[in-house]
This record gives sequence, C-alpha cells and structure tokens, in this order.
Amino acid sequence: MRSVQIFGVKNSQPTRAAERFFKERSIAIHFVDLKLKPMAPGEIKRFIDRFTLPNLLDREGKAFEKAGLKYLKQSDAELLLKIEREPLLLRLPFVRFDKKISIGPDEAAWKSMLD
Repeated sequence: MRSVQIFGVKNSQPTRAAERFFKERSIAIHFVDLKLKPMAPGEIKRFIDRFTLPNLLDREGKAFEKAGLKYLKQSDAELLLKIEREPLLLRLPFVRFDKKISIGPDEAAWKSMLD
C-alpha cells in the first residue's frame, strides 16, 4: 500500500490541509510532528537539494520575524540549527510521496504526486 509522508506541526493549518487532502483520497499517511522529532539530516537534505534552503523558509511567518531572520545573516549550518529548534520557520508541510516531494500548501503538487 502506498503512503505519503507529511512533515509538519499539528496546529498548522497547511499541515492539516495536506492530511485532509490525502485522507480524502484514501492514501495512508505517515505524519512526523516536527515539534516532537526534527527531520533526519538526509531527509532535510532531499528538500534542500530540490528547493534550496532559503526557499524552505516561511519568510512571511511570525516565527521568521520573531527569530530576527529578516535582519540577520545566517550560515546554512546556523539556519539548520534554528529550523531544528523552531519548525515554524519552514513553509510547512513538507510532503514526500514515493520520489516526489513538495513544500508548503501546494494542492497542485499533491495532485500530481498521485498521477
């Protein structure tokens, strides 16, 4: 049985939207709550390789501004540490289905994953 892996946080509206999208299509979901367990280095690397680290960040979010990232220059290593401690810095959810991945609330990408 095929399943989708969703990385997000429980109280995130976009994360809940992704869960709902796949549940409505009877796709098994493996949910990883980033507040409880950070992404494995290899897993985050897969998303960075595809989208680049700056594109993974939610630049419009409150967490981004609160962390001072609008004004601070950070190395990739420093950013990764911040992301690990505060997953709301990311454009959640991160979705992986087979070899296809997406970030953020992207229903068009989710539909294409199922084709």
